[in-house]
Amino acid sequence: MTLSNANSGDNIEIKSISNPIVRAQAIRLGIYEGAILKCSEKIKHGPIILQNRSQELAIGYNLSKNIEIAVI
Repeated sequence: MTLSNANSGDNIEIKSISNPIVRAQAIRLGIYEGAILKCSEKIKHGPIILQNRSQELAIGYNLSKNIEIAVI
């Protein structure tokens, strides 16, 4: 399942980031394989707001299709 399929309120674990350029950008933002995050809000076909401790990040819809997750 990709991040684009996550729902608001889901706790997720990042499983893999296929694109190496996207992976490098995500690591800079604290999103890496094995990270546990919360999907605090999702706008249909729009950005997905992730919460990592007290930090919130908006991930664009097209970018979110490159990030494999598992709902925990």
